[in-house]
Amino acid sequence: MDYQHIRFEVADGVGTVTFNRPEKMNALTYDSYGEFEHLTRTVGENGDVKVLVVRGEGDHFCAGGDVHTIIGDLLPKGAHDHYRFTQMTGACVRNLREMPQPAIAEVRGLAVGAGSVIALACDLRVMADDAKFGFIFTKVGLTGADMGAAYLLPRIVGLGHASELLLFGDTIKADECYRIGLANKVVSVGQLPGVVEDMAGRLAKGPHLAQEMTKRLMQRELDQDFASAMETETLGQALLLMGEDHEEFYRSWCDKRIAKWSGR
Repeated sequence: MDYQHIRFEVADGVGTVTFNRPEKMNALTYDSYGEFEHLTRTVGENGDVKVLVVRGEGDHFCAGGDVHTIIGDLLPKGAHDHYRFTQMTGACVRNLREMPQPAIAEVRGLAVGAGSVIALACDLRVMADDAKFGFIFTKVGLTGADMGAAYLLPRIVGLGHASELLLFGDTIKADECYRIGLANKVVSVGQLPGVVEDMAGRLAKGPHLAQEMTKRLMQRELDQDFASAMETETLGQALLLMGEDHEEFYRSWCDKRIAKWSGR
């Protein structure tokens, strides 16, 4: 599919999707939502993509849904249209969690509303020191439990921090995001692309099947009791113990050389 409202590029195993409306702080439209949902739903079938980077063009990550083209358009419509819209937005987050590849959010400027939850749904978040997160849904008269935020956020920052962020809807700066565990790294604006490129490159060159299984098991175990989680992990590890990559590790260790991962 040729995307017209987002930009998607692949190089050296790294897929990069860019929200491309810098003049509107990369606010999402119906079209860009739809294309992002399609991309995240189908990228798992793209063998050239080992890791996905999500970013915004220009000075901001994503300012959420466009006020006029989405909110203004939806207000006079009925329940069916509203439900179809929230199904699509929720699918964007579900796809990010279910896709096999790890995803990295490269966040500068504002990540608010839908932008904050899309970044939240990525496996790793690297923020510029000028960046801010804002789960601003209550400030526009909507529930803070949107697009999976009320499920994911407490599991990342804890229930207390999540309650404060979702109930008040305030924006918080990068250093506070790092303090509560929402950001994995905070770097200067100038360093941001290079740091993300380095992280993505390391993942792209790594043992892909091991990374995929790790992501899948962490996702599945979120709601399992300990005994079930242990069983899930024993089955997953038993499978990978028979994999080609694990055998390659052993051979490379014996030969004192760098492993050549096949993802099998």
